[in-house]
Amino acid sequence: MLVDKVDHRLPTLLAMTKVKHYFGLLKFRLSSTVAFSSAIGYMLGEGHLELLNVILIMLGGFLVTGSANIINQILEKDLDKLMKRTAQRPLPTGALSVAEAAVFCCIIGIIGISLLAFYFNILTAVLALMSLILYGFVYTPLKRISPICVLVGAIPGGLPPLLGWVAATGVISIEAWILFGIQFTWQFPHFWAIAWVLDDDYKRAGFKMLPMEGGKNLKTAFQIMTYTLLLIPLSMLPLQFGMTGKTSAIIAVLCGVLFLAQTLYLMQTCSKKAAMSIMFGSFLYLPIVQIALVLDKL
Repeated sequence: MLVDKVDHRLPTLLAMTKVKHYFGLLKFRLSSTVAFSSAIGYMLGEGHLELLNVILIMLGGFLVTGSANIINQILEKDLDKLMKRTAQRPLPTGALSVAEAAVFCCIIGIIGISLLAFYFNILTAVLALMSLILYGFVYTPLKRISPICVLVGAIPGGLPPLLGWVAATGVISIEAWILFGIQFTWQFPHFWAIAWVLDDDYKRAGFKMLPMEGGKNLKTAFQIMTYTLLLIPLSMLPLQFGMTGKTSAIIAVLCGVLFLAQTLYLMQTCSKKAAMSIMFGSFLYLPIVQIALVLDKL
């Protein structure tokens, strides 16, 4: 009886495990962040809350980002085996084959881009496809070639709010570029703080993420500080162009100053602890500022 019961449940358990591994390919946290930023751009462009549209722009952004993440993992399958934080992903462990991942990648990518094209507009879909290609096929291989990969990666990383704005308005206006500029600039302290914390792991895979003349030293800390400082005037542009009001500008400046203080601490100590503080600070800075913009607008 017990054997029959176990045998009966086995296919279900195997299927659930398979689904879990497919879900793991999506990098849920990263894809959700992109989807959230797309929704922010959409709500700012639309000027009011259309819940169905917000859900759909998030779904489209999530699927396209998930597809790009899978391309990244397919190309780095053997490299992921070398790093502690990625060694247990579905492809390095063999839980999923490259063929399975590639099919899943194509399916969700096509669905995501089609959704953006047919429900919103062609321009949004084209930009999303460009972002996917840039992240998956340009940024990913560049990680082992040159630190310029951070600049390249910051482009698709900064596009989500611009995509959301374009989905709402159908045009790439100055407001869309402002939203892009803020998130693009934020990528540098975010990327470099992560690269500082995970430097040993990245070196095992041959990734060149920290600045060429830097490394874990004052030069890199200064560059992180420079981009963080630039975020303060950039975050005031939505007010200057009438996108939002004074409240969000004040919140953005306060967050920018606190973020900047973390980078000054890194310049003083050049420590992993300080870099980790910036990494977590970057995770907080962007959603707080973006939520403030939307609440001020709506």
